[in-house]
Order: sequence, then C-alpha cells, then structure tokens
Amino acid sequence: MIKHHLLAAAFAALLLPAAHAQPKTTRIVVSFTSGGPVDAVARTLSEQLGKELGRMVIIDNKPGANGAIGAVDVMKSAPDGSTLWFTSVGAAAINSSLYEKLPYDMQRDFVPVSLVVNNVELLVAQQGNPAKDAAEFVAATKKRAEPTPMGSSGTGSIPHLAIEQLADSSGARLLHVPYKGAAPAITDLMGGQVSGFFGDVPGLLGHLQGGRLKALGVASGKRHPSLPDVKTLEEQGIKGVDTNNWYALFAPAKTPPDIVEALNKAVRNTLANPVVREKLLKTGTEPVGSTAQELATIQKRDTEKWAKLIRAKNIRAE
Repeated sequence: MIKHHLLAAAFAALLLPAAHAQPKTTRIVVSFTSGGPVDAVARTLSEQLGKELGRMVIIDNKPGANGAIGAVDVMKSAPDGSTLWFTSVGAAAINSSLYEKLPYDMQRDFVPVSLVVNNVELLVAQQGNPAKDAAEFVAATKKRAEPTPMGSSGTGSIPHLAIEQLADSSGARLLHVPYKGAAPAITDLMGGQVSGFFGDVPGLLGHLQGGRLKALGVASGKRHPSLPDVKTLEEQGIKGVDTNNWYALFAPAKTPPDIVEALNKAVRNTLANPVVREKLLKTGTEPVGSTAQELATIQKRDTEKWAKLIRAKNIRAE
C-alpha cells in the first residue's frame, strides 16, 4: 500500500505544470554594454537576487539597435522565469514612437515584473558657466543672438526629449546637438563646444564631485537624494520638464502569474536589502520597486507621454 502511494505521488509530480518547475539559473539580459549604468545596476542586484530566488543569476549583455537585440532575445525565451529583460525607459516606452517598425511589441511580447530604479535627468553646465542655476541658464539663452547649443546622448534619447521639454516650458532658445552616447557629449560640454547637457545622475556624479561640471537643476518633482542642495526645475519656476530614465525588469509574454509574482517579490526584497540599497544610492540611482501592475501603468503612461512629444517635434531615429 505504501509503495503504491509513493508511486502515485511520483507520477503526480511528473504531471505538475511546467510553469512550477524551478529553473536552475535566471539570465538577465541587459540591453547595454558591460560597464555602463544599466549594467552596473543589474550587477549590483544579481548576487542578492540570486539568494532571494535560490538560484544563480547571470548577467548577459546584448547591446545594440537601441535595445531591440536584447528585447528579441528575451521575447523568444521560455516563459518560465529563466530569462528576464533589464532595460531603461527608451526601449520600453520610447522606441515604438521613434521607429516605424520594431521587431518587438511591449504589450504582445512582454509582461512587466518590477520597476528597479529611478534615474531622473540633471541639467549641468561647465564649471565656468556664469549661470548659478537653471533659471539663469534659461534667461541667458534668451539674450543671445543665436540659439544656445545643448548636447544629448542621441536623437530621441531622454536627454534630447528633456531639451525639447525645457524649450517648450521655459521659452529657452536652444539648439539640439546629438552625440552617439553621453560620454562624447560630456567631453564636449567640458571643452566648451556645447553649453549644457541633461544626463542621468549616476553618469554625472563623478564630474560634479570632481568640480568639472556644475549642477543647475533636477528635472523631477522632488530633489535627488544624492544632490539635496540642487533645486528642481519646478522650484526655479520651470514647469513641465518631467524626465525619468527608469530601469525595469520584464519577462517573456505568457510567463505564468505565480512566477511573475515570485520574481517580483524577490526583486523587491533585494531592493529593500540595506547593502544593495546603499550601494545604489551611492552611485546616484534611486532604488524603487513596484508591483507588476504599477510598472505596467508607468510604461503605458510614459509611452503615451513621449509619443505625444515625439509627434509634435517630428523626431525620427537616425
């Protein structure tokens, strides 16, 4: 009788849905190069996230095509929690408006797991710029005969869209100068080829601390925890510049809700870990988990917000 029950239990286990089988590893596909800010956040999470999930977490960098290469890799992966996509807002909420055709669709090919960090944009200038803040910077652009050149990390990037918002909201006379990435734009800013730049705090913090750049204002509804003395643009009377280059995790479509819930819980527990939290804050990112539904709402809201601006300015990917 006992033997019969054991055989029955073993047979029942074989019939359990595949969704409940635990993968041996979880691969996080990062749509950017190793050593960049998105990659750095992923690697900061990986060890503790592995402990929360009870398995090894591997970071797999698949940069290129503005995030599309990583997206396609994940959307073709098994929906069992073994592969996740870690991306910034660009590939998740902006690309669909910049490109006529994309090889992926956020609603069809992915399910949200959790928001991971907020990365609001910071307006910076050369240390020698006479403007003390964003309000003075804007006022100076209105006095010049020619538009003031501002660099961005590329056409359609969050820094570019922040420039467009600043011009619309303040009447600043600006000339957009697109670069291939933030690094060359920052180099030219320090060299005086351009006068201003919007960028993620993590990529600018070292330059600010080293005295090479000055912070003029934060494009957010609240001050940044790493820069408590820097006023928001809204505090300076400039409204309507609301940029957040958030990073988030998505899973392939058809990933069962119980697996998404387990992943979400593991991510939020990881972000609540004091060591992980402190490390992220130290680099200038703001750890902030969410429910899967909250991320879905944010992704939809930002897709609509950026689509409206991109259409109005007739911005197309280069």
